[in-house]
Amino acid sequence: MTLSPPARRRSSLIWRLALVACALIAIAVALALLVQSWVDDALVAGAVAIGVMIPITIAAIRGPLSPMLAMFRALAGTVTSYRDGDFAFSLAWKRNDELGDLVTAHNNLGDTLRQQRVGLVHRELLLDTMVQNTPVAMLLCDPGGHVVYGNLAARKLLGDGRRLDGLRLADILEAAPESLREAVARGGDGLFAVQREDDEEEIFYLARSGFRLNGRPHELFVLRHLTAELRRQEVRTWKKVIRVISHELNNSLAPIASLAHSGGELVKRGKHDQLERVFATIAERARHLEQFILGYAKFAKLPAPRPEDVAWPALVDRLRTQVPFVVDGPLPDGPGRFDLAQVEQALVNLLRNAHESGSSDADVHLRVRRLPTTVAIEVSDRGSGMTEAVLSNALLPFYSTKRDGTGLGLALVREIAEAHGGRVSLANRQGGGVSVTITMPQ
Repeated sequence: MTLSPPARRRSSLIWRLALVACALIAIAVALALLVQSWVDDALVAGAVAIGVMIPITIAAIRGPLSPMLAMFRALAGTVTSYRDGDFAFSLAWKRNDELGDLVTAHNNLGDTLRQQRVGLVHRELLLDTMVQNTPVAMLLCDPGGHVVYGNLAARKLLGDGRRLDGLRLADILEAAPESLREAVARGGDGLFAVQREDDEEEIFYLARSGFRLNGRPHELFVLRHLTAELRRQEVRTWKKVIRVISHELNNSLAPIASLAHSGGELVKRGKHDQLERVFATIAERARHLEQFILGYAKFAKLPAPRPEDVAWPALVDRLRTQVPFVVDGPLPDGPGRFDLAQVEQALVNLLRNAHESGSSDADVHLRVRRLPTTVAIEVSDRGSGMTEAVLSNALLPFYSTKRDGTGLGLALVREIAEAHGGRVSLANRQGGGVSVTITMPQ
């Protein structure tokens, strides 16, 4: 049978220790006989032999083991250094035995930890460079309200370029614009405007989030300058509005002009019996143009909501007189509090959209749920659903995938929901269709 190298090394060490033990026993017996020849008492001779052999035995065993003991102490020391974050140590052991394998594994571990430490340092430097040079101002505050980190944008915006670390946030805000102080005092995220010396407004977005750092709660404030972005978005929106209005005006006025000319020709020819059809078409195009203009006026002049207590069955009855649908589950017992006319308009828009998706009356559902602090009104259908691009743009004004759509239906729903302090969310349903949820505070 062939032994593996580690097994052969263990066998060799055992044989060496056995030979040392035999040699020591032989020396002890010889020494005992020698002492007995000097004294007659065998017990005394044995005691003398044992007393002499104990230190000799310890020295004989300790001699070969002392390098191993020193290596064990070195290993313990490097483990302590690793625990303290110092990975610069390595060990050397020349023998090809189990301890040598342990030392090699230990050195490989040190190399790996050193490489990971270098990579971590490089990533930290990269992250710090990115955070310091981002145009978004960032402030990190500890539980006592002191700034523990502020990037370059925060120094420029709030500290005139000086470092903010260690300063109290309250002291920094004393010299900041009043609108920023109010935004911080309100809590949560939101927009605020700062008036410049030239009477122009600078728009900022304040976001804040809390997290634990080293076991202590901290709060991160992020200030993003939105003026340029909002202005670009405003220009794009106006261009889109102009294109939509021009398109709708052309679609209505061009046929009207053509029909008016045709009507004049019919009058000249005395074909008065065909004028009724011409006038009916002109009236239909005029009504379409009127509805288009009224839709824009309603969106642009949405009044502030006037909340009132509304019974949910009464709201459902009003909706059913305008569009068919199915109510999912029981309605809440207590009344809701909102502007009845505005919420009714929003739900009519959603229910009509659900029917226009191709869903049958039985597949258009309305569900009202009362949550701990809000009420959720959900309208769902079984149409073809929306693509990711449509979902992300559906709530934007003037965005429409319909050939004759104005892009104001869902935008008006969002305006009404936000005017009530709520929000609108859209999601595709499993099995097909879309679910639109209006969430409002109770």
